[in-house]
Amino acid sequence: MEVKNSVYPNEAQLQGFMQSGPEGPIYMVNLLKFKDLAAYEDGRKTGLTGRQAYDIYAGAVADLLVDFGGGVIFGGDVTRLMLGEVEDLWDEVAIAMYPSRKAMLEMMMSATMQEIGQHRSAGLAGQLNIETTAIDFGVLKQA
Repeated sequence: MEVKNSVYPNEAQLQGFMQSGPEGPIYMVNLLKFKDLAAYEDGRKTGLTGRQAYDIYAGAVADLLVDFGGGVIFGGDVTRLMLGEVEDLWDEVAIAMYPSRKAMLEMMMSATMQEIGQHRSAGLAGQLNIETTAIDFGVLKQA
């Protein structure tokens, strides 16, 4: 299995995302890899690390998710790889819930998202976004 981090979807991924998708909520698993230093497309110089630039974006996205009926489900630092092999570990994992693929698309097209996206691209070396839906295992009990 080859793993390739990206900052933006390719054309096939974008076209697939435009399809109607599954009914109900989707959970987007984000595997994030940060740049050592933030690099803004307009060339501005900052003392921000990639993680710090991304954190500006993440804070604004957390609020925006709520406006579109979703929310952040989980976020955490990657500490080690338990199973399998990859060339380089991701730095952070985040899971966001959207009430539908349509709601996520509307959020991505919003003026606020367009404004804050600069911090995402300045901070990310790349990421994987994995769209998932919930499974009712039936036997799992919450603590």
